[in-house]
Amino acid sequence: MERFANAVRPRLARTAATVRPRLARLRPRRPEGAVTAALPRITRAVVRPGTWPGAWRFTVVAATAGTVLAAGVVSAAGPWDSTGQRTTEQDRAVALEATRGTDHGGTHGNAGTPPRGSRTPPSAPSVLTGLGGGATTVKSAPVGKALTGTLAPLLKSPAFGGLSASVVDASTGRSVYGDDAEDALTPASTTKIVTAAAALAALGPDHRLTTRTTFEPDTKEVILVGGGDPTLTAREKNPAGSASLRDLAGRTAAALAERGVREVTLSYDTTLYPGGERHPIGVNPNLAALTPLMADEARVNDSASGPADRFADPAAEAARKFGTFLKDHGVEATPPGPSKSTARAGALATVSSPPLATLVERMLTNSDNDLAEALARHTAIATGERADFAGVSAAVRAQLQKLGVPLKGAAFKDGSGLDRGNRLTAGLLTALLVKSGDPAHPELRPVLTGLPVAGFTGTLTGRYADGAAGVVRAKTGTLTGVNALAGTVVDREGRLLAFAFLATGTTDPTTAQAALDKAATALAACGCR
Repeated sequence: MERFANAVRPRLARTAATVRPRLARLRPRRPEGAVTAALPRITRAVVRPGTWPGAWRFTVVAATAGTVLAAGVVSAAGPWDSTGQRTTEQDRAVALEATRGTDHGGTHGNAGTPPRGSRTPPSAPSVLTGLGGGATTVKSAPVGKALTGTLAPLLKSPAFGGLSASVVDASTGRSVYGDDAEDALTPASTTKIVTAAAALAALGPDHRLTTRTTFEPDTKEVILVGGGDPTLTAREKNPAGSASLRDLAGRTAAALAERGVREVTLSYDTTLYPGGERHPIGVNPNLAALTPLMADEARVNDSASGPADRFADPAAEAARKFGTFLKDHGVEATPPGPSKSTARAGALATVSSPPLATLVERMLTNSDNDLAEALARHTAIATGERADFAGVSAAVRAQLQKLGVPLKGAAFKDGSGLDRGNRLTAGLLTALLVKSGDPAHPELRPVLTGLPVAGFTGTLTGRYADGAAGVVRAKTGTLTGVNALAGTVVDREGRLLAFAFLATGTTDPTTAQAALDKAATALAACGCR
């Protein structure tokens, strides 16, 4: 911490004159040193029966002059503070170890992710708007020719082909800027905003994904039943708090010991997901085979996110590892094979994932394709649809219809955004972002809190070093010829804006990405009237 303080002291001196007037305008309601501002109209909501009781507690940490995210300042109430973004933001501010989120721009590439290694923490000239903290005065959003004059030149980049753009006042839902906002274009990974909202609406933020074992006493068959949890881990160290295959083996062995069983036939059940196991893109390091049973997203290496080689048969590999863990507990198991757990089989043991709120944040922050496809399938299952691509499409559309967001032209082909057949409008994305901040929908709040923070987390870690670091929160999207950005930004006068920029036919991905970042930065700097 002393080294960190010495490193940022010169920057504090340079930025103090800029920051001091802003801080004077704020009325902090938190302990000294932790400055937050309130999200317009997103206050401590009255939670109705059946809604998520902890949803209003989500708070976005302020980042002023690169110091308030230092260790000891980050405090939170929510299911994700031990393993989710808040810890990540603290780590980035102190050590800034680059994350490995993916934007699918190439086979092994990752647009926007910096090389490993530390760098000087970026200063944030403003603060991230809080969710559920003390209230500040809500100001009207920028309107009229001034905003158009600011954004339009930046969004006319020659690197763009087609463009759909929308900026909305988050406090009222009123559109303050639009450029073909109703044109449906390929959204790339901004699709994950849709997946997150649909999953939270269908399942609720407290839902967990369960992996279990069952036992056929007549044949002494132990069946490892996949529950569609790609975050299930076989690793010895489990800092993310994921469900552990090792723990499941230990609990299973203890249950078998109670039955006096020390030798079993080992099988695995993947019938939760019917249909094929491959995404239309085929074998790709950005996504494992689509199966409800895998450990560590079937990664061959020890990575936790981003592109990586995957095991060809994730379920068989997970079952093989499970067999070795059973042996460690004194249970001899045969080499595993596929099977199906029947009604005759008795329950042995279970392990469960972190809450869906945590999974959604992880998916959005790191642009996790495996998790996105899994959550899309669970959305289908929860709504009575078949857990395949067709069922996902029907389930997602049905959930969005219930939320009352505009769906004209939208097409949902997968949960991750890897399918180029997806179509979304900028207007749909901003409507979902506004809906996620509505006190009437506290279950959707992780859609906002999971967005990467410019200059600090996930796929925005290496971006905005010279712009709106700490002020822009946005989901990135990159495919060949596609660049997208959708999220929220606090402008110069403390207004919260939701924005979405979808660009297709991009000829230069670096230039296109820079243009989108400049547009979001311009919103942050704008006091436009």
